Amino acid sequence: MTSSKQAIMGIKIGMTQIFDENDKAVPVTVIEAGPCTVLQKKINETDGYNAIQVGFYNLKEKLANKPAKGHFKKANVKPLRHIKEFRVDNIDDYETGQDIKVDIFADGDIVDVVGTSKGKGFAGGVKRHNFARGSMGHGSKYHRRPGSLGAKGPARVFKGRKLPGRLGGERVTVQGLKVVKVYPDRNIILIRGSIPGPKRGLVVIKNTVKA
Repeated sequence: MTSSKQAIMGIKIGMTQIFDENDKAVPVTVIEAGPCTVLQKKINETDGYNAIQVGFYNLKEKLANKPAKGHFKKANVKPLRHIKEFRVDNIDDYETGQDIKVDIFADGDIVDVVGTSKGKGFAGGVKRHNFARGSMGHGSKYHRRPGSLGAKGPARVFKGRKLPGRLGGERVTVQGLKVVKVYPDRNIILIRGSIPGPKRGLVVIKNTVKA
């Protein structure tokens, strides 16, 4: 494909390490990426922008509702679990029903990876915001509590105050990661370093927005 904007969905398998040409251990994340199927083309004349809608990961037909089945039938593809839109520069590079495979990326490419971070439930300020704890001595009665909110006059909590609350489960983008190895025959891509999300979590790999 000639488009400069390239993206693909994948499933995070886990982390391991491989050895480079200098026999140095390189930590990598293994991702099963694609194939993603083009379900719909959106063009500037009718939709106001150029994009493709793609689906990924097979879904049992009985789990798809009627509108979804009709959408897949129109594209002449089997039901797919995940659907996303990707902006593209040249819409003519794509056709409905076309498969986008992991070979759109090559060894040495720099990519951004988008995922959903692990949900960790309700957490205190020490874990959530890296606050320092109080003294752990026997006389101290202050250890991991939030402490004073510093609002004696207004008598209210200011917006944006860092407090205990829900941690994780958010959209996270890690930029500037290097593609170490691509295995097109197995739909596998190895990316240096860690990426957000748990094992079997959905991720999106796309061209980096920074040089």
